Amino acid sequence: MRIAVMGTGAMGGYLGARLATGGAEVSFIARGGHLAAIRAHGLKVTSPAGDMLIKPAAATDDPAEIGAVDLVLLAVKMYDLEIAADFIRPMIGANTGIVTLQNGVDAPGVVAGLFGEANTIGGVCVINGEIVAPGVIQHNALNAVIVGELGGGESERLRQFAAFANRGGVEARVSPDIRLDLWRKMMLLAPLGALSAMIRLPHARYHELPESWRLVDMGVREVVAVANAHGIPLGETDVENTMKLAHGMQPTWKASITVDLEQGRRLEVDGLVGAVCRYGEEAGLDTPFHRVALGVLRPHANGNSESN
Repeated sequence: MRIAVMGTGAMGGYLGARLATGGAEVSFIARGGHLAAIRAHGLKVTSPAGDMLIKPAAATDDPAEIGAVDLVLLAVKMYDLEIAADFIRPMIGANTGIVTLQNGVDAPGVVAGLFGEANTIGGVCVINGEIVAPGVIQHNALNAVIVGELGGGESERLRQFAAFANRGGVEARVSPDIRLDLWRKMMLLAPLGALSAMIRLPHARYHELPESWRLVDMGVREVVAVANAHGIPLGETDVENTMKLAHGMQPTWKASITVDLEQGRRLEVDGLVGAVCRYGEEAGLDTPFHRVALGVLRPHANGNSESN
């Protein structure tokens, strides 16, 4: 199976390395110093699940050099999705599957609108890591990926993908209802990420305060109400599971959106917090927690560029 990773960052690079370790033929799209280091020294990954060195690594900044592949892992931020989707066109054949790995629930619809639903695969990536040096990815925690055809059911291409991923050391499964799984991740990511970004302190500092922690439950239930209004069957068990995950975060944890905020980078606020508000408005539902969070975080959405 030929797989291309569009966006060899912490998540895409890690997942691509695991797939290569599992036996897939993986090409990496990167740029600048990161690309130069991968070409010269390979792609190095340090991980609690086992270190990897993909050397030589097939890496380029030109998708035309790769040509049509079986799967493209679209591993860029949501705000770069449409630019990246246009960039990968040289790698898209008639039967190429495009796996959307963005946070939020919008990406499959965007990609399906550009390439068709049959070519679009929804993905939920649960991986925490960072690029610590050019060509070097440090995987910190969480090690799972879920993929699913938008029309439901299994497919041979996804069975193969899951097999390569599992052999490489990632917990991979094929979902019969990927939209449900996308909203399940949204239940955790949008409210907990928003609270983390607004408070800007490690998880332990607000987890212990009832006045702060009840906002997580409030936000989670807003996501459930919005999802239900759009035909996504989230329920009380999902709330319990999500709150259990939220309680179990490491004391020093900060959401990726918080780290981006502290470092002056662009924020995925519109694709997460903004999406909850938008889908709520479409259904005639108020989402007060997310509405306030959007008002607080939206001025930071473009990072430091607004003041430069």
